[in-house]
Amino acid sequence: MSPARLSRELRLGDSDDLARRRALVALSNVGALAGIVVSLYQTSVIKHLPDLPGTIWNADKVDASDYAYKRLRTPDALMMTVSYGITAWLAGAGGKDRAETTPWLPVALAAKVLNDAAFALTLGREEWAENKALCWYCQSATVASLVSVPLAIPEAVKGLRRLFGR
Repeated sequence: MSPARLSRELRLGDSDDLARRRALVALSNVGALAGIVVSLYQTSVIKHLPDLPGTIWNADKVDASDYAYKRLRTPDALMMTVSYGITAWLAGAGGKDRAETTPWLPVALAAKVLNDAAFALTLGREEWAENKALCWYCQSATVASLVSVPLAIPEAVKGLRRLFGR
């Protein structure tokens, strides 16, 4: 597919799959934005993360804790930013009919979205268990991940049917 055609299809195309993919790009960017903001705190570009009202929210505590730095010897929000960027890329890749033309793409997207949701839930449990507080930025990304799951499934089913000849 030519770049011009891909551009037209992604920007101007109209289908249920494209509508869901656009929503997935937006939700993935919510997760990436949360990661960007938290990473600015975790690397001291900014000194404080504002919180929502309520006693369960304490982003500064959570995002400065051992919990936030224990994986791969790096601030976890930097990994979060990259991960949600990959999800957005998978949602945006390919043309309008990619379930037919490149069926592995919607299948890969669904697998990535399911992984994102499972990992976000696991991290949320750890976040609370280790800190008795939550980071609302991180939990916004968790909600975005959970909402993404049902959006990725219909096109993945089409891709699987194409891959297995059904």
